[in-house]
Amino acid sequence: MYTIRRAGVEDAPTLSVLATRTFVETFGHLYPAADLRGFLDEAYAVDRQRIILAHPEYAVWLLERDGVAVGHAAAGPCGLPHADVQPGDGELKRLYLIKDEQSCGWGSRLLETALDWLERDGPRTLWLGVWSENFGAQRFYARYGFSKVGTYEFPVGGVRDLEFILRRPAGPAR
Repeated sequence: MYTIRRAGVEDAPTLSVLATRTFVETFGHLYPAADLRGFLDEAYAVDRQRIILAHPEYAVWLLERDGVAVGHAAAGPCGLPHADVQPGDGELKRLYLIKDEQSCGWGSRLLETALDWLERDGPRTLWLGVWSENFGAQRFYARYGFSKVGTYEFPVGGVRDLEFILRRPAGPAR
């Protein structure tokens, strides 16, 4: 049985393990081991997850199958480097499922949960960053009204990935 629930501070260890696993499954092959380890140790450390989970302007959801976390999404204020970002704009920060759970429809439900939360006070401009060569994710987000409006570099150690900045303008309630 699958469930989606909002994560709390007590979920920081679970989120740290899951975020590390899904990043490595998705992108680990792109980086030298030392660069990858340094990035993971900083970005997905338990203490860093606690800070995110405790922050009132951020939200994280866990997708669980039979009580075991198999995916997560995170959202909050937009922090992407684009000149058109305005105060009040929201950002999908992360959306990952373990490989065995992809293409089963649960990624869409997790995304919709995050989008609903981001627009809980009404429509607003939403943003996200996606790796320039992750064509499947780009098609997925396009189905939700996101389109490319810019680029930036995402550092993982000494590697700089080209990321696309996608935006969905505020519009009528969906």
